Amino acid sequence: MTERIFLTKYIIITGGVVSSIGKGITSASMGRILRSYGLKVSAIKIDPYLNWDSGTLNPYQHGEVFVTNDGMETDLDLGHYERFLDVELEGFANITTGKVYESVIKKEREGGYLGECVQVIPHITNRIKEMIRETSEKRNYDVVLIELGGTVGDIESQPFLEALRQLRNEEGSDNVMFVHVTFIPYLNAAGEFKTKPTQHSTKELRSMGINPDVIVCRSQEHIDDALLAKVAHFCDVDVNAVVNTPDAGSIYEVPLVLEKNNIGQLIVDRIGLDIKADSSKLDDWAKIVDSLKIEDPAVTIGIVGKYVELEDAYISIRESLQHAAASIGVKANIQYLSSDVDELDREVLDSYDGILIPGGFGERGFEGKLDAVDYAIENNVPLFGICLGMQSMVTQFARRNGYPDANSSEFDDNLAHPVIDMMEEQKKIKNMGGTMRLGSYDCKIIEGTKTYDAYGEMDIEERHRHRYEFNNDYRDELQEKGLIISGTSPDDFLVEIIEIPDHPWAIGCQFHPEFKSRPNRPHPLFKSFLEAIYEYSKTRFWKIW
Repeated sequence: MTERIFLTKYIIITGGVVSSIGKGITSASMGRILRSYGLKVSAIKIDPYLNWDSGTLNPYQHGEVFVTNDGMETDLDLGHYERFLDVELEGFANITTGKVYESVIKKEREGGYLGECVQVIPHITNRIKEMIRETSEKRNYDVVLIELGGTVGDIESQPFLEALRQLRNEEGSDNVMFVHVTFIPYLNAAGEFKTKPTQHSTKELRSMGINPDVIVCRSQEHIDDALLAKVAHFCDVDVNAVVNTPDAGSIYEVPLVLEKNNIGQLIVDRIGLDIKADSSKLDDWAKIVDSLKIEDPAVTIGIVGKYVELEDAYISIRESLQHAAASIGVKANIQYLSSDVDELDREVLDSYDGILIPGGFGERGFEGKLDAVDYAIENNVPLFGICLGMQSMVTQFARRNGYPDANSSEFDDNLAHPVIDMMEEQKKIKNMGGTMRLGSYDCKIIEGTKTYDAYGEMDIEERHRHRYEFNNDYRDELQEKGLIISGTSPDDFLVEIIEIPDHPWAIGCQFHPEFKSRPNRPHPLFKSFLEAIYEYSKTRFWKIW
C-alpha cells in the first residue's frame, strides 16, 4: 500500500433485518453531527447491484435518481448526504458493483494483471478499497461515511463486506469503526418488542469478521433501556453504544436524537478525533427542525405526476417544498395526484393552493400533466414545472395559442408542430443516457422577470437530467404570442426557463432545482413558489369566507 500523508477516518454503516430502515438518514445524521463540530466530512454510498449507475432504474423500484454536479446519476441517498451535510458530492461517491467489475475487467483486457487469474479476492476487493480511498483523498476529508446498501446476508454484499473488513485492518482499527443499523419489530400479539432478528443480523455480520462498534436500533416506538441492554449483552456491544432511533416526525430530527444519545462522543472516542464533542453546535440545526414543525398557517400543494404511488420517486421535490415552506413560516401539506388518468379530478385540483408538475420520461401521464397546466392557467393557481413539467407548460401554451396539435417528439417522430424536440447533435448518439444533458450547466437569467426576482442575480448554475429541449424553431412565434423566456444558456441557444404571461406565478425550468435545495438554504425558485402559494391561499380563504 502506498504511503499516505493525510489519514482519513472511516465510519462504515451496514444494515440488518430489513431493507429501507434508514441507513441513509442515519449516515447523513452522523455526518451532520460531525460537520457541526467543524470537521470536513464526506459520504460514500455503495450499491451492490450490477447496474453501472441508477440512471436506468425504474422509480417504482428504486425511487428518485439523484444527479450530482458532475452529471452522475446516483442513488437517492446522495441527496440525503448533500442536504444534511450541506456539501456538493461528486459522482464517484456512489460505488456500484457494475462500476467495480467494469474497471477490473477493463484492466484485465488491457493486460493490467500480467496473466493472473482474476478473482473476487483479491482483485475485486482491492478495487473496492481503491475506489474508497480515491474518494477520500480527493479533498483530504477528516471523516468519510461509507453506507453499504442492502442487508447483511445478501449474497451480492459479501465482496463489499470483505473489502470493508480488509480496509479496517489496513487503515488500523483506531481509524475505522462500524455502525450496524437494525430494526426491532413490535409484535402486537405478544405485546412486546423482539430483539432476536437483531441478534441474528449481528451474528451474520460477525461471521464475516466484522464486530459492530455501535448498533442503532430502529423502531416504530421508543424502546426502554432494559431492552437496549439486552441487545448489548447478546450482540457483544458496549451498552452505551446501543442507540434507539424511533420513528420521528421529520427526518431532520434524527441528528438531534442521535446526539441526545451521545453518538458524537462515541465516534470521537472510538476513532480518536482531535476535537471536542459539543452538542450545542447543533443549536442552529435544532432551529431548522423547529421551523419544519410549524402547523399553521398551512398551504396545500399538489404534485401531479406519473410515479405518485411511491413518494420516494419525488423525494428531493418533497424536501425542497418543505425547506421553502419552513423558511417563510408556513406548513406545506403535500398531496400527490396521478397524471396517468383519463381525466383529472376537478374537485381535487380545486383544493390545491399550488400545483407542481415534476419531471419524468415517456408519454404515459403526459396528457394529464397538460390538463393540470391548463387548469392552473385558467384559474391563476401558482404553477411550477420542472423538466418534463416545463415542457408540458410549453406544449400547453402552444396548444392554447394556435398550435392545437403541438407536442413533444419524444412521443411521436412525425409531429406537425414538435415544440419540444431533440437537438440534432444528440440524435447521433445511440447509448442509453448518452443523449442526455446531465449535471451542472450555466444559465443566464433575464432581468425584469419573476425568475430574476427569485434569484436576484443573472448568472446561475443548475443540474440537468433530460434528453429533449425547447425547439428553437418555435421560439420567436411563441414569444410573439406572449410566452416569456426568462433564462437561457449563456450563448442564448438553449431555453432554460419560461414563464406564462398574465399569471401570478407560473414558471417552468428545464433543470432540476430540487437537487440544490438545503434545509438551511431553500432553493430560490422553491421559496418564490411558496411565497406565491401563500399569497394565493389567502385570497382563496377570503373568497371562500
